[in-house]
Amino acid sequence: MGDLIQFIMTGLTIGSIYEIVALGFVTIYSVTKIINLAQGEFVMLGGMLMITFVGMGIPFVIAFILTLIMVTIIGWVLEFAVFRRVKDADPISLIILTIGIAILIRGLASIGWGKGSFRLESFTAHAPLKIFNATINIQSIWVMCIMLAVVIFLYIMMEKTILGKAFRGTSDNPVAARLMGISSVKMATLAFMLSGGLGALAGVAIAPIMFPSYDLGIMLGIKGFSAAIFGGLGSAPGAVIGGLVIGLVESLGGGYISSGLKDAITFSFVLLLLLIRPSGILGEKSVGKGGL
Repeated sequence: MGDLIQFIMTGLTIGSIYEIVALGFVTIYSVTKIINLAQGEFVMLGGMLMITFVGMGIPFVIAFILTLIMVTIIGWVLEFAVFRRVKDADPISLIILTIGIAILIRGLASIGWGKGSFRLESFTAHAPLKIFNATINIQSIWVMCIMLAVVIFLYIMMEKTILGKAFRGTSDNPVAARLMGISSVKMATLAFMLSGGLGALAGVAIAPIMFPSYDLGIMLGIKGFSAAIFGGLGSAPGAVIGGLVIGLVESLGGGYISSGLKDAITFSFVLLLLLIRPSGILGEKSVGKGGL
């Protein structure tokens, strides 16, 4: 029982991170139909900037706010300076472009921070909890609480505000949204900024657990994208489900089968589902690029 609880809590923790990363993918894709494979780099930047600000002696809360603002601005810069200029490019070209951006960000990060790993102190200094001989890190609870807060925030913003309704309208039918006076360009900007903020939030949350380095975003981006595909690209609820399921599969597979094969088990599980349901659990039946 202790091992099972330990594996489930670990799965929920890493699944919460994958879910936030997946929501970043979904946020951009829903409006622009761009698959941003640089999303993992937003996470890396969030963790590294937070560690840098705290190391400079800036109070934790202020450092947290500065990190969110800076990565959000980076998301805006990418949309304004790059993607807005190539909005009519074909999907393959856009995917290659996002891969190039990811490589560029990783390269700059390796120059700025070096290739070593860093660690941020936990948000709170409480001792780990003991449940049926399972050790539950307090930071894991923080990560799950942040995931829940993100889901609630996005729900309120999308369902209860005019801005959210405009965002959903652009996602559902860009042409009709433009006819109603909704600027698809502004919604695309919002999508990239929101995606950057989500990535930064995930990076800060995992910094005390995963020892961020310049290449942290590679695997997190792949797992987050897998979660988005698993849940259904374009579906926010699907991203939540996909992230949590992939986290649990990875943790249980690594714990009960082999830790060395956990990634192979996870991706095999995702591939099996996609063979059965190519659109994912809650996804669209077709995936293609729509214009801004």
